[in-house]
Amino acid sequence: MASSTRASRIGSVAKHWLGRLVRTPTAAIGASLLLFLIVVAALGDQIAPHDPFIIVGPPLSAPDGTFLMGTDDLGRDLFSGVVLGTRTSLVIAGGVGTLVMLIGTTIGLAAGYWGGIADDILMRLTELFQVIPRFFLAIVIIALFGAGLDRLIIVLGLTSWTTLARIVRAQTLSLREREFVEAARSIGASEPRIVQHEILPNVMPAALAMLALVMGQVLLLEASLGFLGLGDPNTISWGYLAGQAQRFLRVAWWLSVFPGLALIAAVLAFNLLADGLNDLLARRSD
Repeated sequence: MASSTRASRIGSVAKHWLGRLVRTPTAAIGASLLLFLIVVAALGDQIAPHDPFIIVGPPLSAPDGTFLMGTDDLGRDLFSGVVLGTRTSLVIAGGVGTLVMLIGTTIGLAAGYWGGIADDILMRLTELFQVIPRFFLAIVIIALFGAGLDRLIIVLGLTSWTTLARIVRAQTLSLREREFVEAARSIGASEPRIVQHEILPNVMPAALAMLALVMGQVLLLEASLGFLGLGDPNTISWGYLAGQAQRFLRVAWWLSVFPGLALIAAVLAFNLLADGLNDLLARRSD
């Protein structure tokens, strides 16, 4: 009974926020664009006409009816590369986002709710990770252990949670003395239960807004590493495609334009979604 009541409550809260999100123009555009990219990533094998690593046409062929985005210097289909690169980019963003949410939310809740020595220790730890240069650390890890999506996700995830932790901590500090939290204490609710059922649902909107921004930044970092040739050579990505295009900028404009547009669309989707969530939070606080 308790689990069904909890699921019903979570469902009603999610439905409430989803309804408000759809009515916010920037959030609706960002969510629609992100949904489109997710569909492309999920159906990439059906949408892409060719294997992006296989030669299928003449080298450096301009976009036409046969090759919608042209071919590269080896004659590989760029459209297939862009479509399947969507999956790689979203997998990296989703993997890093999951780690960031787990680590940042846990540390922010613990520091904000219990305070004292725990707050001091966790905030010093946060500051330590905050000064680590993510981009150069990723380069070092790739140089030492080789390229791989798993290593990239772990490195970026372990170094990208700091801002979210600070946001969650600030929200928790403002919530822990509210009337509904005091009411839960007065009826004998345990501390973990108060954090899980009273604090966490109220910090999630701000955490998700920051998470969307972090995921947009992660896409840019991954593309930068791929552009430098530090991505996984066995996996197609937008950064890899842009890196391969740099030698042909004057003779084959399409090699850099289409991967760049795909990257812009993905980052824009996350940023618009974050802006929409911030607008909702601003209205809620008015």
